Amino acid sequence: MDRIQAPDSSRIERLEQMVLCYEKDLLRICCVYLRDWKAAEDAVQDTFLKAYRHLDTFRNDSNEKTWLIQIAINQCRDMRRSAWYRYIDSRIDLEKMPLSSPPPNDDHLSLTAAIMKLKPKYMEVVLLYFYEGLRMSEIAQLLHISEAAVSIRLKKAKQKLKTELEGGNNDEK
Repeated sequence: MDRIQAPDSSRIERLEQMVLCYEKDLLRICCVYLRDWKAAEDAVQDTFLKAYRHLDTFRNDSNEKTWLIQIAINQCRDMRRSAWYRYIDSRIDLEKMPLSSPPPNDDHLSLTAAIMKLKPKYMEVVLLYFYEGLRMSEIAQLLHISEAAVSIRLKKAKQKLKTELEGGNNDEK
């Protein structure tokens, strides 16, 4: 008969530390990406569950935050591809988003709403570069694209955001 072992306390402590450090950042990314508060909470929970399961395989090639962001983005992509996703109400209350700074003003809310309208490939680079402060090389590694592609996506995203915020009409091609 096999014995059931208790979880390793050092792994649990490491997970608890990751949750404390990165939960709000991941929740913000997932919330903007999925446009649904409850789905974002589920994505973050699944992210930490997957991270816990694969703690032994984390090779420290990137930092812990980048590793968790990659898991979270992949989780969000999977959720967006699922059949149930098209049936959820994707109108999220921007004022309920987790904050790491003072409450947002109207300009910040407008910018966040405009970012949420971007195609996922543009939204990802904007979130990672401007909100998470990752370097282009880190984003390229995380998204499995070249640095040139990251630069192009950032440039196009800025153009689309500028058009959206200035009240222009943007087809998002």
